[in-house]
Amino acid sequence: MKVGIISLGCAKNLVNTEQMMFLLNRAGYKVTGDISNANMVILNTCGFIDSAKSEAIENIIELEELKHRGDIDKIIIAGCLPERYKKEILNEFPGIDAVVGTGAFDDIVSVADHIYDKNRNKKKEFYGNINAPVSETERIITTSPAWAYLKIAEGCDNNCAYCVIPSIRGRYRSRPMDNIINEAQKLASKEIKELIIIAQDVTIYGVDLYKTRKLAELLEALCAIEGIKWIRLHYLYPDEIDDNFIDFISRHDKILKYIDIPIQHINDDILMRMNRRGSSGKIRTLINDLRTRIPEIVLRTSIITGLPNETEKEFSQLCDFLIKTKIERVGIFPYSPEEGSLAAEMERPDTDIAIKRAQILTDMQSQIMDNYDLSRVGSEVQVLIEGRNEDGTYYGRSYAESPDIDGYIIVTGEDVKIHGFSNVCITEAADSLLRGVTV
Repeated sequence: MKVGIISLGCAKNLVNTEQMMFLLNRAGYKVTGDISNANMVILNTCGFIDSAKSEAIENIIELEELKHRGDIDKIIIAGCLPERYKKEILNEFPGIDAVVGTGAFDDIVSVADHIYDKNRNKKKEFYGNINAPVSETERIITTSPAWAYLKIAEGCDNNCAYCVIPSIRGRYRSRPMDNIINEAQKLASKEIKELIIIAQDVTIYGVDLYKTRKLAELLEALCAIEGIKWIRLHYLYPDEIDDNFIDFISRHDKILKYIDIPIQHINDDILMRMNRRGSSGKIRTLINDLRTRIPEIVLRTSIITGLPNETEKEFSQLCDFLIKTKIERVGIFPYSPEEGSLAAEMERPDTDIAIKRAQILTDMQSQIMDNYDLSRVGSEVQVLIEGRNEDGTYYGRSYAESPDIDGYIIVTGEDVKIHGFSNVCITEAADSLLRGVTV
């Protein structure tokens, strides 16, 4: 039986999709990313912000139309959207055959078997404990033969005012360190060269299991694995990064000098209303320390514009901050109230202003990124080659590009090995695209 799978949303959600694929494949289902002529389609959804919800809903509507035409037989909707909207989703979309919450990914085979059982009851909802230990199910890696995500924790305890992730994904739960190391060793044995460490907050890894932060100890063990060349860190909260950790990143060659630090804003009043830990002063000091002690560091962050009652002065402060710090990679999002969040109880936001301010920052950031790209012309970087273009050139990433979000470097030259490394001299930067030649 052919099962088509679509995965939406974040990298953490993709890991769950890969686990479901493994379970279905082991049970004898033919699993594919191609939904054409599939007997069953599983859509793993995101339900965090308006744009993600809209994408998920558009996909559900398209699947219902395919089912109505007879192109597919069964539809299963999994992940954050059904977990968040348990009471509404089946009423809104009657073509769905089953829903699977974020605590029930490991039950996917039982769900698939159930909807094809002629003697089944009418059960359509499958929800588990969102605070259960993190699943240790194996995966079918779908990202690349050269790199993979490595999830080290699930859930979140930060309770930011604009966010509903704790109610969807549960409290923060670290995976046992031995399990993570064993998975990384298996990935290395499959010639995975880059590990991208992910969790909602990687900086507090281990606090729940070991009563102290264990990220540095974990990374030390991962660096010792032969075959792993790059380790990339995503989602480090600024208040948890101290001098010792900066030194740790600086002295370990395998840990890429690229870190994702979500700050959301720089004004202290806004940060307080967002229920964010830390302060403007600490964020500025941290960025200055990182720039001083790791000169080649590339920073990524996320920004929210238009929180209710964000003043022109507070927004101007944010603009000034980005201009002065020149953060290389920034994701910018207009605020939208999420039902169930603390911020949703605030005064109704001005959506037009939030969108306008997000566009102002986007235009500003585009210039910052263009200037950064130009500064790299003439430099030599190590590039992980991802594939070959139709025109014979290659494309790949250096330490400064994270997969799926930062683009590629177009590479020309000889003796280029796909899924291997090449030393490349950057020769051109134009239209947000870098080009280089092997050396």
